[in-house]
Amino acid sequence: MAGGRSIRKRGRRDVPIALLSDFGYQDHYAGVLRGVIALIAPGAKVIDVTHGIAPQNVAAGALALRESWRFFPSATIFLAVVDPGVGTLRRAIAVETDSGARLVGPDNGVLWMAVEQAGFKRAVELRSSRYFLPDQGSTFHGRDVFAPAAAHLWNGVALSRMGPPTRDMERLLPPEPVDHDDELRGVVIYVDGYGNLVSNLPRSRVDALQTRFPTRTLLVRISGSIPIVISRTYGDVPKGAPLALFGSFEMLEIAVREGNAAETLAAGPGTEIRVRAEP
Repeated sequence: MAGGRSIRKRGRRDVPIALLSDFGYQDHYAGVLRGVIALIAPGAKVIDVTHGIAPQNVAAGALALRESWRFFPSATIFLAVVDPGVGTLRRAIAVETDSGARLVGPDNGVLWMAVEQAGFKRAVELRSSRYFLPDQGSTFHGRDVFAPAAAHLWNGVALSRMGPPTRDMERLLPPEPVDHDDELRGVVIYVDGYGNLVSNLPRSRVDALQTRFPTRTLLVRISGSIPIVISRTYGDVPKGAPLALFGSFEMLEIAVREGNAAETLAAGPGTEIRVRAEP
């Protein structure tokens, strides 16, 4: 009981509900999430992480959530709705992490990368209809199930009251890079709003390749492009030129200075990227 009061008090003062979805900014869907939260938890501060995830792109939503959660106050409630399986047998869940962050959304992998970083503590399957909207539809669980659950959590409702416990979660992880002698191979896993191509090649793996071949130069190739040297900043190359660098994801990215790499290089998720140590 004391724990519930503590969460409620802390929530009213400074713990936000953070929204992430693929609803876009043209339709009313994102606004309805905010409206439902305002009905149930009128004092909650709501922060939009983004509603610009590419439609039905669960992996992009998972990456954006992974790169966001740790920059919010402890015990923030994250409501993530990228849900191409809405209305099917996929589960609705709420998760509490070791860091204190709580996450609500479909169990399709969109929550997993953030939960893996934050540390899984416990989870429930959202089944208690008293914490849903009274009249549920089959196509808008963000409105009918997830937003109400997040709002009730903010109000101090215990996770255990929302449904039966579960320790199983759908896992979604980026593909593993492949080492091939003097070459590291990866793929594009995310395209941001600037058209930058984020790969699955972390700085540590690229640094390890350079360590193995300390006298060689690392050159990056994508979509048949000319070899690209790894730069430190966008300003290292002329306007309109392609470059490779480590962005905020700490993954190797391909960009075009003041341009759009996805369009210029005709590349997107799944496009192969190679980093080779060349003499």
